[in-house]
Amino acid sequence: MWRHSIRPRPGWKDKVVEQGLVFPMTDLPDGSQTPYWNESAWYEVTMEEVLHLERVTEELYEMCKHAAAVMASGDRFSDAQLGLASGTLPLVRESLKRDDPSVYARFDLVWNGVEPKMLEINGDTPTGLVESAVIQWNWLEDVFPEGDQWNSVHDRLVRWWTEKRAAGAFPGNEAHFFNSAAETTGEEAMTVAYLRDTAAMAGLATYGHEIEDLGWESEQRAFVDWGGRRIRTAFKLYPWEDMLDDQFGKYIVGGLEREPVQWIEPIWKTMLSTKAILPVLWELYPDHPNLLPAYFGSPGDLLEWVAKPLHGREGSNIRIHTITATEDDVHDGPYDTDTMVYQEWSPLPSYEGNRAVIGSWIVDGVAAGMMVRESDGPVTDYYARFVPHAIGSEARPDQETIQKWLTE
Repeated sequence: MWRHSIRPRPGWKDKVVEQGLVFPMTDLPDGSQTPYWNESAWYEVTMEEVLHLERVTEELYEMCKHAAAVMASGDRFSDAQLGLASGTLPLVRESLKRDDPSVYARFDLVWNGVEPKMLEINGDTPTGLVESAVIQWNWLEDVFPEGDQWNSVHDRLVRWWTEKRAAGAFPGNEAHFFNSAAETTGEEAMTVAYLRDTAAMAGLATYGHEIEDLGWESEQRAFVDWGGRRIRTAFKLYPWEDMLDDQFGKYIVGGLEREPVQWIEPIWKTMLSTKAILPVLWELYPDHPNLLPAYFGSPGDLLEWVAKPLHGREGSNIRIHTITATEDDVHDGPYDTDTMVYQEWSPLPSYEGNRAVIGSWIVDGVAAGMMVRESDGPVTDYYARFVPHAIGSEARPDQETIQKWLTE
Protein backbone atom coordinates (compact mmCIF):
# COMPACT_ATOMS: atom_id res chain seq x y z
CA MET A 1 0.00 0.00 0.00
CA TRP A 2 1.31 3.45 -0.93
CA ARG A 3 0.27 6.97 0.01
CA HIS A 4 0.20 9.66 -2.68
CA SER A 5 -0.31 13.38 -2.32
CA ILE A 6 -2.85 14.92 -4.68
CA ARG A 7 -4.57 18.25 -5.21
CA PRO A 8 -8.10 18.25 -3.71
CA ARG A 9 -10.99 18.80 -6.10
CA PRO A 10 -12.19 22.41 -6.33
CA GLY A 11 -15.16 22.81 -4.03
CA TRP A 12 -14.58 19.40 -2.43
CA LYS A 13 -16.21 20.41 0.82
CA ASP A 14 -19.50 21.35 -0.81
CA LYS A 15 -19.39 18.21 -2.95
CA VAL A 16 -19.09 15.77 -0.06
CA VAL A 17 -21.75 17.60 1.96
CA GLU A 18 -24.15 17.42 -1.00
CA GLN A 19 -23.43 13.69 -1.21
CA GLY A 20 -24.38 13.11 2.41
CA LEU A 21 -21.26 13.61 4.55
CA VAL A 22 -22.57 16.15 7.05
CA PHE A 23 -19.24 16.74 8.83
CA PRO A 24 -16.43 17.28 6.28
CA MET A 25 -14.45 19.06 9.00
CA THR A 26 -13.66 18.14 12.59
CA ASP A 27 -13.75 20.74 15.35
CA LEU A 28 -10.52 20.87 17.37
CA PRO A 29 -10.33 21.74 21.09
CA ASP A 30 -8.77 25.15 20.32
CA GLY A 31 -11.78 26.15 18.20
CA SER A 32 -10.11 25.60 14.84
CA GLN A 33 -11.05 22.89 12.35
CA THR A 34 -9.23 20.15 10.45
CA PRO A 35 -10.51 18.09 7.53
CA TYR A 36 -12.23 14.87 8.48
CA TRP A 37 -12.60 14.03 4.80
CA ASN A 38 -9.01 14.37 3.57
CA GLU A 39 -8.59 14.18 -0.18
CA SER A 40 -5.21 15.89 -0.24
CA ALA A 41 -3.90 12.32 -0.35
CA TRP A 42 -5.03 8.87 -1.50
CA TYR A 43 -3.90 5.34 -0.83
CA GLU A 44 -2.99 2.93 -3.60
CA VAL A 45 -3.45 -0.83 -3.15
CA THR A 46 -2.87 -3.65 -5.59
CA MET A 47 -5.45 -6.22 -6.61
CA GLU A 48 -3.32 -8.91 -4.95
CA GLU A 49 -3.48 -6.95 -1.69
CA VAL A 50 -7.25 -6.57 -2.02
CA LEU A 51 -7.74 -10.30 -2.60
CA HIS A 52 -5.59 -11.04 0.44
CA LEU A 53 -7.53 -8.60 2.62
CA GLU A 54 -10.79 -10.14 1.42
CA ARG A 55 -9.67 -13.64 2.43
CA VAL A 56 -8.48 -12.42 5.82
CA THR A 57 -11.68 -10.46 6.48
CA GLU A 58 -13.99 -13.35 5.69
CA GLU A 59 -11.92 -15.84 7.70
CA LEU A 60 -11.82 -13.50 10.70
CA TYR A 61 -15.57 -13.04 10.52
CA GLU A 62 -16.21 -16.79 10.64
CA MET A 63 -13.83 -17.00 13.60
CA CYS A 64 -15.71 -14.20 15.35
CA LYS A 65 -19.04 -15.99 14.92
CA HIS A 66 -17.50 -19.09 16.48
CA ALA A 67 -16.11 -16.99 19.33
CA ALA A 68 -19.53 -15.40 19.89
CA ALA A 69 -21.07 -18.81 20.48
CA VAL A 70 -18.31 -19.73 22.92
CA MET A 71 -18.66 -16.44 24.80
CA ALA A 72 -22.43 -16.81 25.11
CA SER A 73 -22.30 -20.42 26.29
CA GLY A 74 -22.32 -19.36 29.94
CA ASP A 75 -19.17 -21.38 30.66
CA ARG A 76 -16.71 -18.64 29.77
CA PHE A 77 -18.34 -15.40 30.96
CA SER A 78 -21.24 -14.10 33.03
CA ASP A 79 -23.32 -11.06 32.12
CA ALA A 80 -21.61 -9.09 34.87
CA GLN A 81 -18.11 -9.97 33.64
CA LEU A 82 -19.01 -8.61 30.21
CA GLY A 83 -20.61 -5.48 31.63
CA LEU A 84 -24.04 -6.48 30.32
CA ALA A 85 -27.49 -6.34 31.85
CA SER A 86 -28.49 -9.46 33.75
CA GLY A 87 -30.22 -11.90 31.40
CA THR A 88 -28.39 -10.80 28.25
CA LEU A 89 -26.45 -14.00 27.53
CA PRO A 90 -29.52 -16.28 27.35
CA LEU A 91 -30.97 -13.87 24.77
CA VAL A 92 -27.72 -14.00 22.84
CA ARG A 93 -27.83 -17.80 22.83
CA GLU A 94 -31.39 -17.79 21.48
CA SER A 95 -30.44 -15.22 18.86
CA LEU A 96 -27.54 -17.36 17.69
CA LYS A 97 -29.75 -20.45 17.68
CA ARG A 98 -32.29 -18.66 15.44
CA ASP A 99 -29.47 -17.33 13.27
CA ASP A 100 -31.01 -13.86 13.44
CA PRO A 101 -30.12 -11.87 10.33
CA SER A 102 -27.14 -9.54 10.50
CA VAL A 103 -26.21 -7.09 7.79
CA TYR A 104 -22.76 -5.62 8.37
CA ALA A 105 -19.64 -5.17 10.49
CA ARG A 106 -16.22 -3.54 10.23
CA PHE A 107 -12.81 -4.84 11.22
CA ASP A 108 -10.01 -2.48 12.15
CA LEU A 109 -6.73 -3.92 10.90
CA VAL A 110 -3.11 -2.89 11.32
CA TRP A 111 -1.07 -3.76 8.27
CA ASN A 112 2.69 -3.34 8.13
CA GLY A 113 3.10 -5.00 4.74
CA VAL A 114 3.15 -8.68 5.71
CA GLU A 115 0.03 -10.02 7.40
CA PRO A 116 -2.81 -7.73 8.52
CA LYS A 117 -3.58 -8.07 12.22
CA MET A 118 -7.01 -7.63 13.76
CA LEU A 119 -7.17 -4.75 16.23
CA GLU A 120 -10.90 -5.14 16.84
CA ILE A 121 -14.26 -5.72 15.23
CA ASN A 122 -17.11 -3.22 15.32
CA GLY A 123 -19.96 -5.65 15.03
CA ASP A 124 -22.90 -3.78 16.51
CA THR A 125 -22.71 -0.07 15.64
CA PRO A 126 -19.98 0.48 13.03
CA THR A 127 -19.78 3.95 11.47
CA GLY A 128 -17.75 5.35 8.59
CA LEU A 129 -20.25 3.71 6.27
CA VAL A 130 -21.36 6.70 4.19
CA GLU A 131 -17.76 7.77 3.59
CA SER A 132 -16.79 4.24 2.57
CA ALA A 133 -19.77 3.31 0.43
CA VAL A 134 -20.64 6.62 -1.24
CA ILE A 135 -18.22 9.51 -0.75
CA GLN A 136 -14.97 7.77 -1.68
CA TRP A 137 -16.65 6.10 -4.67
CA ASN A 138 -17.81 9.50 -5.96
CA TRP A 139 -14.25 10.77 -5.41
CA LEU A 140 -12.98 7.93 -7.61
CA GLU A 141 -15.51 8.79 -10.32
CA ASP A 142 -14.20 12.38 -10.40
CA VAL A 143 -10.47 11.77 -9.99
CA PHE A 144 -9.87 8.37 -11.61
CA PRO A 145 -12.97 7.84 -13.77
CA GLU A 146 -11.53 4.72 -15.37
CA GLY A 147 -10.02 3.38 -12.14
CA ASP A 148 -11.26 0.81 -9.67
CA GLN A 149 -11.73 0.70 -5.92
CA TRP A 150 -12.32 -2.09 -3.41
CA ASN A 151 -15.89 -1.08 -2.71
CA SER A 152 -19.05 -3.10 -3.20
CA VAL A 153 -20.54 -1.92 0.10
CA HIS A 154 -23.53 -0.07 -1.38
CA ASP A 155 -24.45 -2.80 -3.87
CA ARG A 156 -24.22 -5.49 -1.20
CA LEU A 157 -26.34 -3.54 1.29
CA VAL A 158 -29.15 -3.07 -1.23
CA ARG A 159 -28.81 -6.69 -2.25
CA TRP A 160 -29.08 -7.85 1.39
CA TRP A 161 -32.35 -5.98 1.96
CA THR A 162 -33.69 -7.18 -1.38
CA GLU A 163 -32.92 -10.85 -0.76
CA LYS A 164 -34.22 -10.79 2.78
CA ARG A 165 -37.43 -9.02 1.68
CA ALA A 166 -37.97 -11.59 -1.08
CA ALA A 167 -37.50 -14.36 1.49
CA GLY A 168 -40.22 -12.84 3.68
CA ALA A 169 -37.86 -11.79 6.44
CA PHE A 170 -39.58 -8.44 7.07
CA PRO A 171 -43.24 -8.68 8.17
CA GLY A 172 -45.34 -6.15 6.30
CA ASN A 173 -42.35 -5.39 4.03
CA GLU A 174 -41.44 -2.53 6.34
CA ALA A 175 -38.66 -1.53 8.71
CA HIS A 176 -38.01 1.19 11.28
CA PHE A 177 -34.69 3.02 11.60
CA PHE A 178 -33.44 4.62 14.81
CA ASN A 179 -30.48 6.74 15.86
CA SER A 180 -29.79 8.21 19.26
CA ALA A 181 -30.39 11.86 20.10
CA ALA A 182 -27.41 11.64 22.46
CA GLU A 183 -25.03 11.65 19.48
CA THR A 184 -24.89 15.29 18.36
CA THR A 185 -22.30 15.35 15.55
CA GLY A 186 -24.81 13.98 13.05
CA GLU A 187 -22.73 10.88 12.38
CA GLU A 188 -25.31 8.41 13.63
CA ALA A 189 -28.27 10.19 12.01
CA MET A 190 -26.35 10.30 8.73
CA THR A 191 -25.47 6.61 8.86
CA VAL A 192 -29.01 5.56 9.74
CA ALA A 193 -30.47 7.74 6.97
CA TYR A 194 -28.15 6.07 4.48
CA LEU A 195 -29.08 2.57 5.60
CA ARG A 196 -32.73 3.57 5.41
CA ASP A 197 -32.12 4.64 1.80
CA THR A 198 -30.63 1.24 0.94
CA ALA A 199 -33.70 -0.47 2.43
CA ALA A 200 -36.05 1.80 0.50
CA MET A 201 -34.13 0.99 -2.70
CA ALA A 202 -34.92 -2.66 -1.97
CA GLY A 203 -38.63 -1.86 -1.88
CA LEU A 204 -39.26 -1.68 1.85
CA ALA A 205 -41.53 0.90 3.46
CA THR A 206 -39.36 2.73 5.99
CA TYR A 207 -40.05 4.79 9.11
CA GLY A 208 -37.65 6.46 11.47
CA HIS A 209 -36.96 8.77 14.38
CA GLU A 210 -34.70 8.99 17.42
CA ILE A 211 -34.68 5.88 19.57
CA GLU A 212 -35.41 7.96 22.67
CA ASP A 213 -38.92 8.48 21.23
CA LEU A 214 -39.64 4.77 21.17
CA GLY A 215 -42.85 3.83 22.97
CA TRP A 216 -44.33 0.81 24.73
CA GLU A 217 -47.97 -0.20 24.28
CA SER A 218 -48.99 -2.24 27.31
CA GLU A 219 -52.12 -3.88 25.88
CA GLN A 220 -50.33 -5.01 22.74
CA ARG A 221 -47.16 -5.74 24.73
CA ALA A 222 -45.26 -4.20 21.85
CA PHE A 223 -42.85 -1.40 21.02
CA VAL A 224 -44.44 1.37 18.96
CA ASP A 225 -43.08 4.37 17.10
CA TRP A 226 -43.99 7.98 17.83
CA GLY A 227 -47.07 7.62 15.64
CA GLY A 228 -48.26 4.55 17.54
CA ARG A 229 -47.27 2.17 14.74
CA ARG A 230 -46.17 -1.22 15.95
CA ILE A 231 -42.48 -1.95 15.34
CA ARG A 232 -41.73 -5.36 13.86
CA THR A 233 -38.33 -4.94 12.18
CA ALA A 234 -35.93 -2.21 13.29
CA PHE A 235 -32.40 -1.12 12.52
CA LYS A 236 -30.78 0.81 15.36
CA LEU A 237 -27.46 2.53 15.68
CA TYR A 238 -27.47 2.31 19.43
CA PRO A 239 -25.26 -0.11 21.40
CA TRP A 240 -26.97 -3.15 22.87
CA GLU A 241 -25.11 -2.72 26.15
CA ASP A 242 -26.75 0.72 26.56
CA MET A 243 -30.10 -0.35 25.15
CA LEU A 244 -30.60 -3.18 27.63
CA ASP A 245 -29.85 -0.87 30.54
CA ASP A 246 -32.53 1.58 29.43
CA GLN A 247 -36.08 1.53 30.73
CA PHE A 248 -37.49 -0.16 27.65
CA GLY A 249 -34.54 -2.56 27.43
CA LYS A 250 -35.93 -4.24 30.50
CA TYR A 251 -38.98 -5.29 28.46
CA ILE A 252 -36.62 -7.12 26.10
CA VAL A 253 -34.58 -8.79 28.84
CA GLY A 254 -37.77 -9.71 30.68
CA GLY A 255 -39.31 -11.30 27.60
CA LEU A 256 -42.42 -9.10 27.86
CA GLU A 257 -42.97 -8.61 24.13
CA ARG A 258 -45.81 -10.65 22.64
CA GLU A 259 -43.89 -10.86 19.36
CA PRO A 260 -40.31 -9.64 19.78
CA VAL A 261 -38.97 -6.96 17.44
CA GLN A 262 -36.48 -8.26 14.91
CA TRP A 263 -33.56 -5.96 15.65
CA ILE A 264 -30.81 -5.26 13.18
CA GLU A 265 -28.15 -5.67 14.29
CA PRO A 266 -29.37 -8.68 16.35
CA ILE A 267 -28.46 -9.12 19.97
CA TRP A 268 -25.85 -11.80 19.23
CA LYS A 269 -23.73 -9.01 17.72
CA THR A 270 -23.21 -7.86 21.32
CA MET A 271 -20.48 -10.45 21.45
CA LEU A 272 -18.79 -8.83 18.45
CA SER A 273 -18.80 -5.34 19.93
CA THR A 274 -16.99 -6.07 23.16
CA LYS A 275 -13.21 -6.23 23.38
CA ALA A 276 -13.68 -9.46 25.34
CA ILE A 277 -13.81 -11.23 22.00
CA LEU A 278 -10.09 -10.54 21.49
CA PRO A 279 -8.76 -12.92 24.19
CA VAL A 280 -11.40 -15.50 23.27
CA LEU A 281 -10.22 -15.47 19.67
CA TRP A 282 -6.61 -15.85 20.85
CA GLU A 283 -7.62 -18.82 23.01
CA LEU A 284 -9.52 -20.47 20.16
CA TYR A 285 -6.97 -19.70 17.43
CA PRO A 286 -3.55 -19.35 19.12
CA ASP A 287 -0.76 -18.05 16.88
CA HIS A 288 -3.20 -17.29 14.06
CA PRO A 289 -1.31 -15.01 11.63
CA ASN A 290 -4.05 -12.37 11.65
CA LEU A 291 -4.54 -12.13 15.42
CA LEU A 292 -2.57 -10.38 18.14
CA PRO A 293 -2.09 -12.07 21.53
CA ALA A 294 -4.74 -10.80 23.94
CA TYR A 295 -5.75 -11.50 27.54
CA PHE A 296 -8.70 -10.69 29.76
CA GLY A 297 -8.00 -8.71 32.94
CA SER A 298 -4.17 -8.68 32.87
CA PRO A 299 -1.35 -8.33 30.33
CA GLY A 300 -0.16 -11.90 30.93
CA ASP A 301 3.24 -12.44 29.27
CA LEU A 302 2.99 -9.36 27.06
CA LEU A 303 5.90 -6.93 27.38
CA GLU A 304 4.25 -4.20 25.32
CA TRP A 305 0.48 -3.90 25.34
CA VAL A 306 -2.63 -1.80 24.87
CA ALA A 307 -5.30 -1.97 27.56
CA LYS A 308 -8.80 -1.46 26.15
CA PRO A 309 -12.11 -1.05 28.03
CA LEU A 310 -14.74 -3.65 27.16
CA HIS A 311 -17.10 -1.21 25.48
CA GLY A 312 -14.73 1.58 24.48
CA ARG A 313 -14.90 3.38 21.15
CA GLU A 314 -12.67 5.76 19.15
CA GLY A 315 -9.60 5.12 21.26
CA SER A 316 -11.11 6.48 24.47
CA ASN A 317 -9.79 5.20 27.83
CA ILE A 318 -7.03 3.08 26.36
CA ARG A 319 -3.56 2.76 27.89
CA ILE A 320 -0.42 1.98 25.89
CA HIS A 321 2.53 0.39 27.63
CA THR A 322 5.88 0.05 25.85
CA ILE A 323 9.31 -0.90 27.16
CA THR A 324 10.94 2.28 25.85
CA ALA A 325 8.54 4.80 27.37
CA THR A 326 9.03 5.96 30.95
CA GLU A 327 5.28 6.38 31.40
CA ASP A 328 2.23 4.73 29.91
CA ASP A 329 0.36 6.67 27.23
CA VAL A 330 -3.10 7.12 28.76
CA HIS A 331 -6.11 8.43 26.82
CA ASP A 332 -9.08 9.90 28.65
CA GLY A 333 -12.66 9.02 27.95
CA PRO A 334 -16.07 8.20 29.36
CA TYR A 335 -15.91 4.41 29.47
CA ASP A 336 -15.78 2.06 32.43
CA THR A 337 -12.19 0.89 33.01
CA ASP A 338 -12.86 -1.57 35.82
CA THR A 339 -12.31 -4.47 33.43
CA MET A 340 -9.76 -4.17 30.66
CA VAL A 341 -8.60 -6.38 27.80
CA TYR A 342 -4.86 -6.41 27.10
CA GLN A 343 -3.72 -6.79 23.52
CA GLU A 344 -0.15 -6.92 22.22
CA TRP A 345 1.01 -3.49 21.08
CA SER A 346 1.29 -3.33 17.29
CA PRO A 347 2.02 0.24 16.13
CA LEU A 348 0.21 1.56 13.07
CA PRO A 349 2.43 2.07 10.00
CA SER A 350 3.47 5.67 9.45
CA TYR A 351 3.24 7.28 6.02
CA GLU A 352 5.23 10.49 6.43
CA GLY A 353 3.85 10.85 9.94
CA ASN A 354 0.32 9.78 9.08
CA ARG A 355 -0.58 6.64 11.05
CA ALA A 356 -2.93 4.57 8.91
CA VAL A 357 -5.48 1.98 10.02
CA ILE A 358 -7.54 -0.10 7.60
CA GLY A 359 -11.26 -0.53 8.10
CA SER A 360 -12.41 -3.68 6.32
CA TRP A 361 -16.15 -4.01 5.72
CA ILE A 362 -18.15 -7.19 5.65
CA VAL A 363 -21.77 -7.30 4.42
CA ASP A 364 -23.82 -10.48 4.82
CA GLY A 365 -20.63 -12.41 5.58
CA VAL A 366 -18.83 -11.24 2.44
CA ALA A 367 -15.84 -8.86 2.40
CA ALA A 368 -17.17 -5.69 0.77
CA GLY A 369 -14.57 -2.94 0.81
CA MET A 370 -12.14 -0.85 2.81
CA MET A 371 -11.58 2.56 4.27
CA VAL A 372 -8.38 4.17 5.50
CA ARG A 373 -8.22 6.54 8.45
CA GLU A 374 -5.15 8.52 9.43
CA SER A 375 -4.12 9.94 12.77
CA ASP A 376 -1.14 11.98 13.95
CA GLY A 377 -0.60 9.86 17.05
CA PRO A 378 -0.57 6.15 17.84
CA VAL A 379 -4.34 5.95 18.43
CA THR A 380 -7.09 6.25 15.83
CA ASP A 381 -9.35 8.61 17.71
CA TYR A 382 -12.12 11.16 17.16
CA TYR A 383 -9.71 13.40 15.24
CA ALA A 384 -8.71 10.78 12.67
CA ARG A 385 -9.03 11.63 8.97
CA PHE A 386 -10.74 9.59 6.28
CA VAL A 387 -8.59 9.19 3.14
CA PRO A 388 -9.92 7.60 -0.09
CA HIS A 389 -8.20 4.76 -1.93
CA ALA A 390 -7.95 3.23 -5.39
CA ILE A 391 -6.65 -0.01 -6.82
CA GLY A 392 -3.55 1.01 -8.76
CA SER A 393 -3.36 0.08 -12.47
CA GLU A 394 -6.69 -1.75 -12.35
CA ALA A 395 -9.29 -0.76 -14.91
CA ARG A 396 -12.88 -0.68 -13.72
CA PRO A 397 -14.73 -3.94 -14.51
CA ASP A 398 -17.84 -3.84 -16.67
CA GLN A 399 -21.32 -4.22 -15.19
CA GLU A 400 -21.58 -7.88 -16.21
CA THR A 401 -18.43 -8.71 -14.24
CA ILE A 402 -19.61 -6.69 -11.23
CA GLN A 403 -22.95 -8.52 -11.17
CA LYS A 404 -21.12 -11.84 -11.43
CA TRP A 405 -18.98 -10.94 -8.40
CA LEU A 406 -22.02 -9.94 -6.39
CA THR A 407 -23.74 -13.27 -7.00
CA GLU A 408 -20.68 -15.38 -6.23
